[in-house]
Amino acid sequence: MSLNLTDITLTYPDGGSRLTALDQVTIDVPKGTLTAVVGPSGSGKSSLLAVAATLISPDAGTVAIDGTDTTALTRAELTDLRRHKIGIVFQQPNLLPSLTAAEQLQVMAQIDGRKPRTARNRAMALLDAVGLADQAGRRPHQLSGGQRQRVNIARALMNDPRVLLVDEPTSALDHERGAAVIDLITRLTRQQATATVLVTHDRTSLNAVDQIAEVHDGHLHLPAPARQSARPGPAQAAQGPGRALFAPAVGRCG
Repeated sequence: MSLNLTDITLTYPDGGSRLTALDQVTIDVPKGTLTAVVGPSGSGKSSLLAVAATLISPDAGTVAIDGTDTTALTRAELTDLRRHKIGIVFQQPNLLPSLTAAEQLQVMAQIDGRKPRTARNRAMALLDAVGLADQAGRRPHQLSGGQRQRVNIARALMNDPRVLLVDEPTSALDHERGAAVIDLITRLTRQQATATVLVTHDRTSLNAVDQIAEVHDGHLHLPAPARQSARPGPAQAAQGPGRALFAPAVGRCG
């Protein structure tokens, strides 16, 4: 199970012409591995994430999740795919102020038709995984910024996704809390066996990621694997403050 983007080209209208946001981008993210996407604002990072989330259809190329070419799916099929196979961690947590941490997660599962007890058990297990089991009954105003982002991450995992897409999770956090959030995402990627893509401006906490993809002017470059001392992920074992994701798509997004 993995996320595969192949020869992705994405353009936006720009007056009488079109502006290229992604230019023949190819990247593979195996399950249980974390790929960080870095680059300056306007380089195409957020466009890449939006295409991977099936929220924007590329002009050319394919997006495959678990071997399924999502570019061939209907709108209804894409909605179902996002509900069951894709988790998105938004740049801002956008938690509902009247709900507790546990309820933020439970409501997502109940919308999907899960039984309340099943939803609560899953929510509590995930809050425990992100270190917030003792904060389950607190509302957003009672949580720190780092804690709210941890709830945001746990919420994205409620549907047990195969692909986890993370948009600038540390942009509103100080360095220490930001590093802790990156470490958490890395650990959960291994535990939950997700194919994870992390868009970030922060290059200081990426020692444990599996690969770093650099995006410049819509072109993607993959240097040598970033991870040196961390435990090998499944793929390796087998072989031996930017723009928000949902900002208006005008020109290149980054």
